[in-house]
Amino acid sequence: MSKVKYYYDSESLSYRKIERKKRTTFKYVSFFILGCAFFAFIFVFIASQYIESPKEKAMKRELQNMQLQYELLDKKMAEAEAVLTNIEERDNNIYRVYFEANPIPEAQRRAGFGGINRYKDLEGFDNSKLIIESNKRIDILQKQIVVQSKSLDEIAILAEEKEKILAAIPAIQPVSNEDLTRMASGYGMRSDPFTKARKMHWGMDFTAPRGTPIYASGDGKVVRADSGSSGYGKHIRIDHGFGYLSLYAHLYKYNVKKNQKVKRGDLIGFVGSTGRSEGPHLHYEIFKDGARINPINFYYGSLTAEEFNKLLEHASLENQSLD
Repeated sequence: MSKVKYYYDSESLSYRKIERKKRTTFKYVSFFILGCAFFAFIFVFIASQYIESPKEKAMKRELQNMQLQYELLDKKMAEAEAVLTNIEERDNNIYRVYFEANPIPEAQRRAGFGGINRYKDLEGFDNSKLIIESNKRIDILQKQIVVQSKSLDEIAILAEEKEKILAAIPAIQPVSNEDLTRMASGYGMRSDPFTKARKMHWGMDFTAPRGTPIYASGDGKVVRADSGSSGYGKHIRIDHGFGYLSLYAHLYKYNVKKNQKVKRGDLIGFVGSTGRSEGPHLHYEIFKDGARINPINFYYGSLTAEEFNKLLEHASLENQSLD
């Protein structure tokens, strides 16, 4: 029940009831409503600054999770970049050097992307700089991987080619040391056994009993196995590819035929004394790009250092050849 207020009327010497005017009531009500609205606004403002709503809390957790994921992604990218850099260094300084290939320039490996702005769609956001930088790093990393992948493909081809070269080069002595009587004559100026005149001896003579096995000194294809070349008698020629060809002369008989493919160490024939020969021996020559070269440099695949030095000593003597 609302309180009733009175005032004393001095003229009538009596108390009279105070009647509130409607205008005054409306004014009080308006002030009350405005006051409530003001305090409500202040409360909402303070609450919005210091009290998080469930939606804000969820968004804040999501943002924190995204930041954590970015940090993990950034760490993984840094690790990938470090691994790739290590591979690139080995590629340039070991693999490409070993296979005699030019290193890939650093500018080519680290090159960015010119032309149009690839990241225009990522501009205008709160974290645009961070997003653009991350995308640039990923794009450059992908390009580096592509460059390195192509380089490794090239290295694989070079390695396969190198393996073929190493297998093809005439690298072993064609007659085993156990079967040798002696190394009769080496490459160079020697005395002809028939004319006694000094002339160039284009190969090495290995003295051995008739029928001693002769082995292919490298992988290749038999291009000749006949006696149609003057002075060589029965002889074999093997094309090893890469410009190398080996010749085995004065054979007793063949163990291969023309166009047959052979591997290093395969039995191809037997020592004899056919053609222009003074006694049973193998005359052995090596050609590189059509020119005769000294076979002494091609025995690293079958001789020890001591055996090679002994062979080199005998090969350097200017004695009489056997053909």
